[in-house]
Amino acid sequence: MKSVRSYIWPVIGLAAVVFSAFLLYREIRGISFEEIGDSLYAIPAHRWALAVGATLAAYGALAWYDRIALLHLGRRISWPFIALCSFTTYALSHNIGASVLSGAVVRYRAYSTQGLAAAEIGILVALCSLTFALGSIMLGGFVLLVHPELPQRFFDIPPWVSIVAGAVMLALVALYVAGSWLQLRPLTVAGFRIYYPRLKVVLRQLIAAPLEILGAAAIIFFALPAHSNPGFIIVLGIFLASFSVALISHAPGGLGVLEFVFLTAMPDSQTAEVLAALIVFRLFYLLIPLAIALVVVVLFERSQLSAPLSEAPPGGEGR
Repeated sequence: MKSVRSYIWPVIGLAAVVFSAFLLYREIRGISFEEIGDSLYAIPAHRWALAVGATLAAYGALAWYDRIALLHLGRRISWPFIALCSFTTYALSHNIGASVLSGAVVRYRAYSTQGLAAAEIGILVALCSLTFALGSIMLGGFVLLVHPELPQRFFDIPPWVSIVAGAVMLALVALYVAGSWLQLRPLTVAGFRIYYPRLKVVLRQLIAAPLEILGAAAIIFFALPAHSNPGFIIVLGIFLASFSVALISHAPGGLGVLEFVFLTAMPDSQTAEVLAALIVFRLFYLLIPLAIALVVVVLFERSQLSAPLSEAPPGGEGR
């Protein structure tokens, strides 16, 4: 019998989807499908092309996450395998929700065929998550310092609070870099020792993570019309907030959560135009990669099943 814990996150994710869908419905009930279709049609061809380029940059940086983690582990695996594994992992986990867990399952299935032990794959998953967190904290701190009024789109707080929060966030990243540079003693959490990565690993983390997040936010930025586009840094800040809330909610693909937070933060823009931009984001960053990833998984599992058959001796079963 499964424990109650195994149902907690799916229930939370489902509840988040239902609740956010209700809130989103209240926001868009006056919008017709025709208006959204017109907004999609109004996006110029070159902006579609830029959104595609931003998607490729984002997924390329996600592949770098795995490469950096393997560098930390001292493991050498071919770039094509890493890129395919990373792409499949994130395409599935972004849509399924509970990304750390779902990503770990996919990575274990793939990297175990390359000789990585379960403990090594666990470290790889943890370091990839840390890389994303570092990028989010660093870019979040930068946005708060440049636009301290941005949180007022959500909460009524004075700008100095944003400045202090941004400075603290950047200070945390600086402390992490200093810990790696000085090779401080490992942290011990619940009997598990956590070592600081080498400085060359940390520096790569601080490039790869912002690149991925910037690419993902740029998809939305390029899909927004010029007359209602608040600027890239504002879009980046709203994206960081909405994507973070979507991850915390554990809603599959952040369904409804992402849209509601974005619409709340952009009250001066046309709702249909913002929704059209978010549809482009979901199409390029979530749905098309998911469709490709499902094909990759089927082909991979088929190859794994056929491998033992091809290795069996002729005329009888292999032991």
